[in-house]
Amino acid sequence: MTEQQMETLTAQYGSPLYVFDVQVLRQRIAFLRRNLPYGVGLCYAIKANPFLLRELCGQVERFEVCSPGEAAICRRLQIPAGQQVISGVYKTPADIERMIAQKNGPRLFTVESLRQFALLSRLAARYRVTIHVLLRLTSGSQFGLEQEEIIQIIRGRADHPNINIRGLQYFSGTQKASLKRLQRELTALDDFAVSLEEKLGFPVHELEFGPGFPVQYFSPDSFDETEFLAGFSAMLKNLRCKGHVTLELGRSIAASCGTYLTRVVDVKRNKGQNYAILDGGIHHLVYYGQHMAMQLPPHQMYPPRTGETQPWNLCGSLCTVNDILVKQLPVADLKCGDLFAFLQTGAYCMTEGISLFLSRALPRIVLLQQDGRPLLVRDALPTDEINSPNYERTDNYGTTACYSGGTSARRGLRHLPQSDRCALSGLADHSRAGRRAGRRV
Repeated sequence: MTEQQMETLTAQYGSPLYVFDVQVLRQRIAFLRRNLPYGVGLCYAIKANPFLLRELCGQVERFEVCSPGEAAICRRLQIPAGQQVISGVYKTPADIERMIAQKNGPRLFTVESLRQFALLSRLAARYRVTIHVLLRLTSGSQFGLEQEEIIQIIRGRADHPNINIRGLQYFSGTQKASLKRLQRELTALDDFAVSLEEKLGFPVHELEFGPGFPVQYFSPDSFDETEFLAGFSAMLKNLRCKGHVTLELGRSIAASCGTYLTRVVDVKRNKGQNYAILDGGIHHLVYYGQHMAMQLPPHQMYPPRTGETQPWNLCGSLCTVNDILVKQLPVADLKCGDLFAFLQTGAYCMTEGISLFLSRALPRIVLLQQDGRPLLVRDALPTDEINSPNYERTDNYGTTACYSGGTSARRGLRHLPQSDRCALSGLADHSRAGRRAGRRV
């Protein structure tokens, strides 16, 4: 984005603000396609940034869904069920049953435990559908199955006629810049897959592998990604298992398309240190590997200035000493109103920050479309209602406390007399508003 675009967007939508550039997103997908072997599938992990789902339809083969909430987002955006893999260490039984019961619901699931496999098998038999599964091999964490458990499932596969075991899934972590580590993981996965066919007569038709490709947030010049992907591609080509390879990626796909815009709202000097207070903070901005601004994230300042610099500590708007975005940043003539653009924020920033702390609103989110036009896809979202307790008068215990919430809480007060509803709504001193609220609830 240009300086003019940033100024225009913040003038229209305010700050702080997330901007996700669709053209950059698609260029990233094209880059990965060029540098990976032909035919390798891409699976986008929704948790990295759910606001990119519709833009990635037709760009990737599959979407990883890890929670009932992510499944609801897919339904809302009409993501085809055939493009979803339902994953996650805990698959809510009621939600899984709802999916399987749907005529055109998702039919591909990962399996994290023997209990999950049994649940999927029972439900598939009950609704007389075929469910396809990927058995997740553990990397030594709470996720996945031991090799012996996978062997047990495959040996007994004839007892589960409604389950089609498509292959294996493996993911051990993110930000893996070591080709040696990736080689060890792929070799172990490949050896296990080959052994399943040799010993059990079970051909692995698909390997879904999460390589955890690194995003260079703090040292972009120290990493040659094209060379890195060439080395990784050679590993894929040398696999003995001939199953289809799908790479599950989140951060690597989404990070580069995002920019977080935040303005300086106050400046001060305390104990010999310069401090700039921004209207954003760590509840919105999360870089993997950055702790209390010990690293310098990619950023730009507008308007740019030349001249003698002074070190500035850029701090957010939260009431915690941890809310530091950059320490000792050399800046010339920093002023209130200056705009900082933090780059590489397309993945996890909007989902991993401590969003509910202090009940501050979540920022607007804008997609910068391929033709350059902005599209507001989420308005500013207040969080005070989420953090407000909802007390109700109950028959058994009498009046327990007072009302302090929003629409859902108001619905819970229907059984009270109108005067009580107004009082508990905090509207008793505003009779006209109280009468309106009483009629509404």
